[in-house]
Amino acid sequence: EADALISLPTGVLDDILDRVGLLDAVRTSALSRAWRRRWEDLPSIDFYFPRPDEAKHLRSVDSVLLRCPGRVRRFWAHLDEPSEARIHDWLLVLSRRGVDTLNLRPISFDAVLALPASVFACRRLTNLRLHACAIPPLPAGFEGFPELRKLALTCVRFRENGEYQLEEIIATSPSLEKLVFWEVKIVGDFKEWVIQGPNIQEIQISSSKDLGWILGELPSLHSANIDILDYLGGRDFAKFLAGFSNITRLVICTRHSPLNGAIILERLQCKFGNLKSLTLYTQFCELPSILSTYCLLRNAPNLERLKILIDNSAEQKFEAHEEFQNSQWTGGMCANLQFVQMTGIHWLPNEMTFIELILSKARLFRTLFITHGENCSMSNEDAMNKILSYRRASTCAEILFKGKASVTFFRS
Repeated sequence: EADALISLPTGVLDDILDRVGLLDAVRTSALSRAWRRRWEDLPSIDFYFPRPDEAKHLRSVDSVLLRCPGRVRRFWAHLDEPSEARIHDWLLVLSRRGVDTLNLRPISFDAVLALPASVFACRRLTNLRLHACAIPPLPAGFEGFPELRKLALTCVRFRENGEYQLEEIIATSPSLEKLVFWEVKIVGDFKEWVIQGPNIQEIQISSSKDLGWILGELPSLHSANIDILDYLGGRDFAKFLAGFSNITRLVICTRHSPLNGAIILERLQCKFGNLKSLTLYTQFCELPSILSTYCLLRNAPNLERLKILIDNSAEQKFEAHEEFQNSQWTGGMCANLQFVQMTGIHWLPNEMTFIELILSKARLFRTLFITHGENCSMSNEDAMNKILSYRRASTCAEILFKGKASVTFFRS
């Protein structure tokens, strides 16, 4: 039966072996003499070992590269010490084999992978993901990644002046569509640098400190996810957000207490005229986060969907009573709002007042979806009876209560 299968057209056999994955493709050599070297003729292969316990399979990389001359499309692995010693040579081979997806991280949770400069030789990359890597300086004559579409850097470390290295990588990657920076570290004091590109559509930034980002020309940008613990410290956070004014989807965290006690957002010099979907990681216990929520809503006149994810800090430190919150509401605010999801609510007075305002003023409103968190200030029955008694500006408005939130939202 195995010999009958091998008589299939070459393209069909290649497709079968490609679908079963590299490990099983190599195992077919045990089927019969006819199959012994068939996998070596594959036009392309993937080294795809996404789980830490699969690092043992990297022992065979040298042998596979020697026996199979085809293209390597993906190299995705957790690297242990023996693999780290070989990664420089592997990257040189991968660069000649046209690798397009590279995902590297150390196998140990607390380890840092010293990435060799040969990674910059992989010019056909379309997807580059690095986790817990120490990034080397750019080599002389670096020409960029002309085909790179996705760049994700999480917990990576740059040397001093690494911000300029990042700027150059982005600037020399004209096809770049998605940028992810999660806890990127740069040695020394930051200097301002520019993120810009003609095709960048999505930016995600999560950081415990300001790294000097400035948004340049981003004509294709439509989605952003922003979580910066210190809100740029001494720099103007509102000015930074103005760089995202043309996006249609925004996820932003405003629940952190400003380190200097200042208001995060009170006024914006721009309108988010295209914004249709807004997700807020926030809370209604302190004045800065409350004002930031209303500031964003006032400046998103065409908003249709609002998701609010509330953490477990249930101590209400500031009373935002009905008169105060009503003063934050301006004419035309939430005029197009149709859907609100509130996850992790504690039934605090400030939260209830916000719900009452939404229901009583949003004329096109359709659905309020609620789940509660820990340490609620009243029973679910009392809270829902109170909400059901609120006046509704829209006759189509419905309220869906789904009980306790299944996920606790916090910043790791």
